[in-house]
Order: sequence, then structure tokens, then C-alpha cells
Amino acid sequence: MDDPAFATDTDLTTQSLLLAAAHHDISALRDLLRHSSANVQDSDTGFTPLHAAIAALDISHDEHEDGGHVNGDTATGEEGEEGAEERRKKQEREDEIAAAVRTVRLLLQHGAIWNELDVNDETPGCVAERLGVREVYDLMVDAGVRAELLLGRLDGYEALADAEDEEEEESGEEEGGKDEHEEEEAQDAIEVQDNSTTDLAGAGSTGEQIESDVSAHNSTYLSHPVTISDSQILDRSANGVMMSWEGPIMERSAKLLLPSVEARVLNVGHGMGMIDKAFQEQSPIAHHIVEAHPDVLAQMRRDGWYERENVVIHEGKWQDVVPKLAQQGLLFNAIYFDTFAEEYKALRDFFTEHVIGLLEEGGRFGFFNGMGADRQICYDVYKNVVEMDLLEAGFDVDWENIDIPDLVASGEWEGVKRPYWKLKTYRLPTCTFMA
Repeated sequence: MDDPAFATDTDLTTQSLLLAAAHHDISALRDLLRHSSANVQDSDTGFTPLHAAIAALDISHDEHEDGGHVNGDTATGEEGEEGAEERRKKQEREDEIAAAVRTVRLLLQHGAIWNELDVNDETPGCVAERLGVREVYDLMVDAGVRAELLLGRLDGYEALADAEDEEEEESGEEEGGKDEHEEEEAQDAIEVQDNSTTDLAGAGSTGEQIESDVSAHNSTYLSHPVTISDSQILDRSANGVMMSWEGPIMERSAKLLLPSVEARVLNVGHGMGMIDKAFQEQSPIAHHIVEAHPDVLAQMRRDGWYERENVVIHEGKWQDVVPKLAQQGLLFNAIYFDTFAEEYKALRDFFTEHVIGLLEEGGRFGFFNGMGADRQICYDVYKNVVEMDLLEAGFDVDWENIDIPDLVASGEWEGVKRPYWKLKTYRLPTCTFMA
């Protein structure tokens, strides 16, 4: 619509929503949300009402920074007045945060998007983390977890629908079937939901370039060459497949997964071979490696992996190889999973459908925990999501924190198109069957 009056009304509504959110005015917000979306954005800042509600805590805090000190006649009086002023400011701050919590809850109840980005590339949760407002940050993490769990369930429904469609395809064709337009609309709706799981931070970050990235799709990645050096593997688009900074993570993972000798180990995704080298140091009696990329397999031949004692290389995608291992009745004391250019669904399918049939009683399962590692809130959301999915699949998980150095300052990302890690702490998972 090109009506200037309509544009003006829309802008006024947006500003009214943002103002009410920033003032934590619940009554005004309820009235506005009856006829307006909770997902409007300011054209200049990119702020949504969620951004405004949380960012207002920074302004409120600053307003109280300089006030409150009253000089007394004696030290005792001065200390007493200072203490009273500090208590007053603390109470005001607690009231502000409580009001923000109520506002955020209301907006989320009205469908506010938890991971929308502003012009500074921050989600509302990023703002809460930066301000150190834990109560609000936890609310945003919970909202993200609910959204991702819902999308995961929708993905499952889509798979069921596909199976039913295949069974009914012939009869549908004979009887005229369903309305094709209705089917296309339903499928589009599901695909829009599913695509958002690829990039937790929303379309404003890496999602815009994902279609042109070789790393966006596993089948495309496997069909293109990679560049392998001593310090990294890059795909054709110069995205990091694996890099040397992951070494300490792999070494620690191997030690936690293989605490005993004479163990059998399965690793899915060789990459630079860091974890396989760490496994070899513990002398497993059987060491199976699944790798699909032709260039990595060629490098493995050059490095002598095919000639190593007790090492078995399985060439191909894990989806094709792993079921055959189960059919052979093979069991492992340790299983590690670290593939490239696959969504979280692939990992979930692996531990839900396959690990249970391959892991020895008392065995341990681990994976590279890099999901959502471009921002803290996404990393926290995925930690909770995978924890719930592991529990549902029958696994306990222990987390160990590993400090990550400043990879930008060390030049780790030089020549890399898109850094896949931006956080200070890595959470290393070790999974076991529930007792």
C-alpha cells in the first residue's frame, strides 16, 4: 500500500509499542498488542519491543549512578546515610528488573521473536547478557529453547507426513488426491519454520549468505574440494571446516571418552585427525573411522591411516555406514561425532537412532559442541535443547568447561570467511546411558 497516511499510522504504532515497552508499561502494551504485532522494528535502530524493554535497563541504571550521596556531620552519620541510599538504589534496580521481566513475558506471550537482530547484530538476549541482567537473559534462553523444541517437533511431523504421502500417492492420483495448492502452502509453512533452525541468530546474520555457501549443505560440501594444511581445513568458500585451535578440545574429549585400555572406539568425521590421533595414543584394540569427503580420505591415505594396526576406515556418509556397523553387531566403548555442514537434526538422529545400538554398557558418547557458537545466547539455547533430547533418548550428560583463547587476536581467523566460534568457553559433553 502506498498511502502515506497508512505509513504514518504504522510508524506511530511502532513507536508507541517501543515506548510502552521501554517504560515497561504493561497496561499500554496490552492495549496496543490487541491490534498490533509484537514484532515491529524501529527503522533506524532495528529495535523490537523486546530490545526496547531490555535496553531500557541500561538507561535506568545510568540515571542512578551519580545520585544519592549526602554529606553528614560525622563519619557514622555519613555511613548510615550512604547505606540507606545504597539500599534504596538496590531496591529501585530490583523493581526495574522485575518490571522488565513482566514486560518481556508479556511480549513473548504475544509471539515476540526471541532471536530478532537489531542494527548492532544483537538479539534481545544479547542485550540482556551485555547488561548482565541474568533474570531477563534466562527468560530469553527459555524462549529460544521452547522455539527450537517446537521446530524440532514440527520437523518430526513433516517426516511423518512425507511417509503418509508416499503410501497414499497412488490412490491419491487415482481419486484426484488433495488440492495441490493446499499441499504447497502447508509444505511452505513447514519449510519456513525448519529453515530457521539453521541459523539461530535469525536472517540478519549468516543466514543471508547461506545459499551461496558451500558449507551450507552437506551434499554440496562433499562434492567440492577442500584445502588441507597443518593448521586448518577450508572449504571452497573459505569457511573453516576444522582448525588447529580445536586440538585441546579433541585431546580432552579422547581422555574422557577412553579412560580405560583395550577399548573399541568409533569416530564419525576424521577432519584433521586430531581426535583420532588422541585415541591412538590410548592404544584401542579396535578403531573405526567414518569419513565421507574424498580429499580428506586422500589425505588419510598419505598420512598412513589405512596401514595402521587395528584401524578400519569406512568411506562414505555416516547415514550409510553406521547402520551396517550395527547390523554386524559391532559394539564400542567410545563413540565421537563431529561432522561438517549438517544441522542439529543430524546429531539428534545419530544419538537417538544409532548410538543406543552401538555403545557398550558403561560406554561413553561425545560430540563437538559447536552449535550456535557465534553468540552466547544461541550456544546456551542449544545446550539446553541437546540436554533435553539426550535425556529423552536415555542419556545423562556431564559438561566440562574449557577456556578458549582470543582467536581473533591470535590470527586464527585470517583467511577464513566466517568464524564459527566467538565465545570464551567451550562446554565439552560426555554422555552415558542413564542408570
